[in-house]
Amino acid sequence: MDSVTKTYNFQNCELPLEERVEDLISHLTLEEKINLMCQYQVEIPRLGIRKYKHGTEVAHGVAWLGEATVFPQNIGLGCTWDEELMKEVGSAIADEARVYYQKEPEINGLTVWAPTVDMERDPRWGRTEEAYGEDPHLTGKLTTELIKGLQGEDETYLKTAATLKHFLGNNNEVDRGECSVSIDPRNMNEYYLKAFERQIKEGNAQSIMTAYNAVNGTLCNMNPAVNDILKKEWGMDGFVVSDAGDVLGSVNEHKYVESYAEAVALSIKNGVDSITDNQEVSLRAINDALEQGLLEEADLDQALKNTFRVRFRLGEFDPDEQNPFANINEDKLCSPEHSKLSLQAARKSIVLLKNEQSTLPLKSNKVAVIGTLANEVFTDWYSGTPPYKVTPVQGISKKVSEQILFADGCDRIRLRSASTGKYVQVDETTHFVKVGEAIDGAQDTFIHKNWGWGSVTLQSEHNQKYVTVEDNGNLSATALEAKGWFVKEVFGMQEKSNQQVHLTSWDQQPIGLNKNESVTVLDKEADYFVKEVVESGIEKAVEAAKQAETAILFVGNSPFINGKECIDRPNLNLPSDQEKLIQEVLKVNPNTVVVIVGSYPFSINWVKQHVPAVIYTSHGGQEHGQAIADVLFGDYNPAGRLNMTWYQSAAQLADFMDYDIIKGKRTYQYFDDVVLYPFGHGLSYSSFLYENLVISEIDREKLNISATVTNTSEVDGEEVVQLYVRCDISRVKRPLKTLKGFKRVFIKKGQSKVVTFEIRKDELAIWDVTRETFCVEKGTYTLMVGSSSEAIKLEKQVEIDGDIIPLRKVNELVKAINYDDYHAVYLDECKDGLTGSIHASIRSKKDTSWISLHEVSWDNSYQSFIARIANGGEKTLLEIRANDLDGPVICECEVPKTGGYQAWTTIHFPINQGLEVDKLYIRFKGEIQLSWFKFV
Repeated sequence: MDSVTKTYNFQNCELPLEERVEDLISHLTLEEKINLMCQYQVEIPRLGIRKYKHGTEVAHGVAWLGEATVFPQNIGLGCTWDEELMKEVGSAIADEARVYYQKEPEINGLTVWAPTVDMERDPRWGRTEEAYGEDPHLTGKLTTELIKGLQGEDETYLKTAATLKHFLGNNNEVDRGECSVSIDPRNMNEYYLKAFERQIKEGNAQSIMTAYNAVNGTLCNMNPAVNDILKKEWGMDGFVVSDAGDVLGSVNEHKYVESYAEAVALSIKNGVDSITDNQEVSLRAINDALEQGLLEEADLDQALKNTFRVRFRLGEFDPDEQNPFANINEDKLCSPEHSKLSLQAARKSIVLLKNEQSTLPLKSNKVAVIGTLANEVFTDWYSGTPPYKVTPVQGISKKVSEQILFADGCDRIRLRSASTGKYVQVDETTHFVKVGEAIDGAQDTFIHKNWGWGSVTLQSEHNQKYVTVEDNGNLSATALEAKGWFVKEVFGMQEKSNQQVHLTSWDQQPIGLNKNESVTVLDKEADYFVKEVVESGIEKAVEAAKQAETAILFVGNSPFINGKECIDRPNLNLPSDQEKLIQEVLKVNPNTVVVIVGSYPFSINWVKQHVPAVIYTSHGGQEHGQAIADVLFGDYNPAGRLNMTWYQSAAQLADFMDYDIIKGKRTYQYFDDVVLYPFGHGLSYSSFLYENLVISEIDREKLNISATVTNTSEVDGEEVVQLYVRCDISRVKRPLKTLKGFKRVFIKKGQSKVVTFEIRKDELAIWDVTRETFCVEKGTYTLMVGSSSEAIKLEKQVEIDGDIIPLRKVNELVKAINYDDYHAVYLDECKDGLTGSIHASIRSKKDTSWISLHEVSWDNSYQSFIARIANGGEKTLLEIRANDLDGPVICECEVPKTGGYQAWTTIHFPINQGLEVDKLYIRFKGEIQLSWFKFV
């Protein structure tokens, strides 16, 4: 600001915000505007505009900038079901982001990338750790409070600017940069969009990031919903940012357009205000788009108004004394109060899954602590650097008077070259891995950790470092942890006969010996190694368990192995070595507690059936071990609740890429089989009685629901009271139940509390595909109150006065995407003036694709069927039948080739008259794309 000699209106903090924004943009040259369109906004000295970076990672603490308070993973924060806590966590993170910004404002920006609110409709998603669960109401309430903490609640200024991730329909890592997901209007409006609505309307999130994938054929960074829904309908007044590499990925990966100029133009015109991509290429592409007439300067003006509106609210252009967040005390960074909050969050996130015969809390002093995760505190890709870590071993050690018996359960192995007979060992000086003669010591012994699905890590007993692949391909024992974007400490170990194994690198390259007898990545077939078990990890663990009164086993995952960004999980199982470890320990010590430390749900059927006490926690941040110990020994009474359904196996799930939660019976809302643990499940050391459900109408728009909850135990505790609603009769398939309220309440032993919910009747609305609007159906609704989605304690029916959805008109244009049911079709892009179309394709020679429309208003005067279709293949048939898939034929149409699936034509065919029609079935015999149709 010192270099500015002229006074501008935008510098006057007494003027209205919009006037200041307009004034600033008016002073920018076209070249300056272009240079401000990317994540790293350039300096404009003559106007006093500093360099600015959009995007500081703060998923569960400030990341990548240095030491900062680390809170539990988001999946764990979601298990707290605690809105007040979330606001406190958000505020603490914002304080620390401000401290870093004050140190280097041009590098450490205040536009923070959090929270991730994508719906976790499938627990195999590699980024499950980053989001808050499978329910839009729970996610919406928790993250809205987090946003309020991140942004502060000053009317003028923002503490930081929260960025929602990732809009829209983003729940797979496989081919995320190339794929399109199919989401029909009911799923879209009732589920996927709901995940973002509250955070914008109530939380006023100042930024949102688009997703890598396409939805219904349209790339998310070019989705009209950004402008139409986020900005216009919901009133978002901040800015939209693309995900890293995504705009240029429109050409490189999706191959959606042919030039970078088209990519940036379509992205900016469809609402992307800031591009996170190769800056040099992106800026040149914007120049090209302007020259080619694909963009206008006014498009840049609108985008920059949105980004600078946020920068103004962050206080950049005002005196510090005006901004209550301008001078956060540096002592806030890693402060004792933030550490205390991290501990509180970790405790509150812990879920007690099972507790037979009051196994917990523990009272014994002689304990064995066992497992790969027992003496670890793992961070993840978006974690900060914690100032300290408390492992479970450390936390438990403080609780017992006797020294704990610790065994990590991992084999100690030696590897010997099958061709030379020499042993793999670590050079004492260079730490490179080579082969040599046998050594009587730790230099040739490795801790073998099996993470399942063929992934192992090798840790040198000599220096306790992980073996990793150097840039030149050689192996060395130099890594402190197995982590990184590319986890080069992970190896494949394929067992052959006679103890022989093949080793492969993190990127599946063969490993063997080079001419210098160093172990390295090869450009030929892998060499054989002989694996010798020096010490059995299970035997060592069993011996420890035998000597203890209680065995505490820690199992789970590493956030960098098997399931992470770019890698989805193949199934829901624990690694087989961990399952075996549990089984062998339980044989010798029935007083066994299993603690699952995981970034996602697991299928633990055997554990649930046989182990008396089971706890789940996400990777819990710097106070991870202390929080677990407090719960195990009763110094904290657990009240966490599952934010995702735990299934018996992945076999209960629909195809991974099937985004239809209704037909696919996904999440607690639609899943009708037996689950392992239900959504909302979690036990306590207290017991609670539910009584006196009262429902009253506040006015024509709201309901008041209350219940009395009594702590009937001798232990003070918290209960998470949950409100669910079911529509008993509906025109369409409705959820079995839907969460509409929750409260985490503390109740002293023997005392009662009246827990009250207030819900608006419009919260009971569904998306009516016949009229393309939300509506509340008239009818009977059941309101249920309980401690989980299955543990319903009280319920009562109420009559709701609402709409009766009329018969569907088919003499007016019907968008094909607005079907009632379907088989073997997916939604694809329609460049013919309507949003979406159906791309129907036969899945097998014995099957046909179809859609159906129910409760149709039919007139026997109709004479013709008119449809808008595209056909890029051979001549195919489109068949319309009445009332049933094999019902009377209304019309059979031969669909001509049109030359492509965006080459549209209108077809007219006569229909058979005199039929009684209640339902319409449109069958596709061949690959056809259908946009709309009607009868006349």
